[in-house]
Amino acid sequence: MNVWKFIAEKFSGSIQVILLYVLQSEGSSPGRQGFAMAVAADDTFFGTIGGGIMEHKFVEMAKAALQMEHSKDGLYKQVHDKSAAKNQSGMICSGEQTIFLYHVQAKDFKHIQHLIHSFDQHANGTLQLTSGGIEYMEESPVPDYYFEQISDIDFLYREKTGYKHYLHIIGGGHCALAFSKLMREMDFYIRVYDERKGLNTFEQNEYAHERILVSSYEELSARIESGSNVYVVIMTFGYRTDDIALKALLDKQFKYMGMLGSKKKMEKLFAGYKDGNTNAGKLENVYAPIGIQIKSQTTPEIAVSIAAQIIAVKNGASL
Repeated sequence: MNVWKFIAEKFSGSIQVILLYVLQSEGSSPGRQGFAMAVAADDTFFGTIGGGIMEHKFVEMAKAALQMEHSKDGLYKQVHDKSAAKNQSGMICSGEQTIFLYHVQAKDFKHIQHLIHSFDQHANGTLQLTSGGIEYMEESPVPDYYFEQISDIDFLYREKTGYKHYLHIIGGGHCALAFSKLMREMDFYIRVYDERKGLNTFEQNEYAHERILVSSYEELSARIESGSNVYVVIMTFGYRTDDIALKALLDKQFKYMGMLGSKKKMEKLFAGYKDGNTNAGKLENVYAPIGIQIKSQTTPEIAVSIAAQIIAVKNGASL
C-alpha cells in the first residue's frame, strides 16, 4: 500500500515515477511475486524488489529512464546465478524473478487512487498490470496471483489486492495484545474477540482491525466462516472458555487453528472430547499446544512462537 501512496504523492506534485514490480519469482529468489518499488525523479525511492546489487542496478536503471523522453518500459528477467548464460542479476542466492519496469502515466493515476481507497477501506479488488499500464478493478481474482507472458513485451498480471489472509484471535488478554502487534505487520486482517466488558488489554488493542465483544464464545460459530485463508488462535482466560470456543469452531474448516495452553491442559481437554465421541480427525487439525517450541517465557516470545508457526503453515513449510 505504501508504495502506491508514495507514487500518488509524487505524481500529485508533478514528479515523474518509475514502478518496478516483481511479476513472477521462482526458487530462492529474494524478490517475491508482488514485491514492488517506486523510484521518483527527485532521487527518492520506496519499497523493495529483493535488495542487494540487483535492486541497486534497477534503481539506477530507473533513474536513467526518468531522464529520457521515452523510457524503455518492459520485462526484465533476473537469474540469481553467476554461471547463468544470460540475465545474471549479480546475486548468487539461486532462483529467478521477472521485473516489470514502467514509467507511470497520467492515465494510470485514477486507478492508483482507486487502489489506495480500496486499501483504506480494507476492501479486496484486482490490480492488473500489462505493457499498456496499470488498472484497478473492484472484483477479486481467483487465484490471488496470475501471470502470463504472451511475448517478449506483452503480458498479463493480476493480483488480489487488500488482505489475503484473515486472523481471528479468540481472547483479548496480554498474549492477544502482543500477538496482534506482531501480526499487524503482515498480510492479515485481524479480528479479536472477548466476552469481558472493560478489559483493558482488549480496549488498548489498537493493532487489531476489529475488536468484537461477544456475550458468549458460543457466538463464534455464526461469526467466523470456514476458509482456506482463515487462521484461528484460541487464547481465552481459562479452561472453560477455551472449551466453549473450540466446540463452537471444531466443525469448521480453516487453514490453521491453534490453542494456547500447556501440554497437560491440552491432553485433559482433548481426552474429554474423545470420551464424548468427537471425531479424532477434527482434533488432529488443531495445533495444541500452539506455537513453535522455543521455550517461550514472555508474552512477546509466545507471540513470536505462534507467528512463526502460522507463517510456516501459510507458506507450506514443514513443521
